[in-house]
Amino acid sequence: MFSNLPGQQQGRIIGGYSPAPYSITYLVSIQTTVGQHFCGGTLISKSWVLTAAHCNIGIVAGDYSVGIYEGTEQYRMPRLLITYPQYNRTTNNADIMLIKLQAPVILNSYVSIAPLPLQGADTTEGHVCRVSGWGFTTPSGGIPSTLLTVTLPIVSSTACNSTSSYNGNITDSMICAGYAAGGKDACSGDSGGPLVCDGRVYGIVSWGTSCADPRYPGVYTAVIKLQCYFNPALNLKPC
Repeated sequence: MFSNLPGQQQGRIIGGYSPAPYSITYLVSIQTTVGQHFCGGTLISKSWVLTAAHCNIGIVAGDYSVGIYEGTEQYRMPRLLITYPQYNRTTNNADIMLIKLQAPVILNSYVSIAPLPLQGADTTEGHVCRVSGWGFTTPSGGIPSTLLTVTLPIVSSTACNSTSSYNGNITDSMICAGYAAGGKDACSGDSGGPLVCDGRVYGIVSWGTSCADPRYPGVYTAVIKLQCYFNPALNLKPC
């Protein structure tokens, strides 16, 4: 997907590696009705998936090799979509959504839940986090058959918003991650997937300019800034 900002790519793993099979078990593949992967998501309970607001159709949990039936998959259709009210398709602000599944998944060796950040927690510049997905492996394309993962350091909002980078387009509900030298990043098809820091989902793959470009880190929805809105649906205490 492409948005209206020049050069901005939505969906956006480059420079990563294949983790041990079924070692990242909270990640789900969001697919079209004909089984084509187009986004990632995170199981945050047996019945709820956290993803980007521009991602939804069918959910596959327990997958490792997309397009190959391995017997570990659990297929679910969405029952309810809850998008953050201030989501803006043009700026990608508040690019976050909850998907309630028609039936809960069964937790096992292949399917698990990732916790949300603790209230008041935050990411700091240089903190290394992990992003995973089945997205493009090069800026020009190339979809992997198996899951890929990469670790990336958090980039300060000041640097990410500088005139040599995103020039003021990074809002308070976004965080950036990437290396100054580039070469490692999320890319098209990874959208909606989790940026996991210290075992918790702090970010959602949202958008960026190109992929793995040293000038432009990947941009993620800052879960901690928006999660209070979803607490009632998740039966969590209000913030």
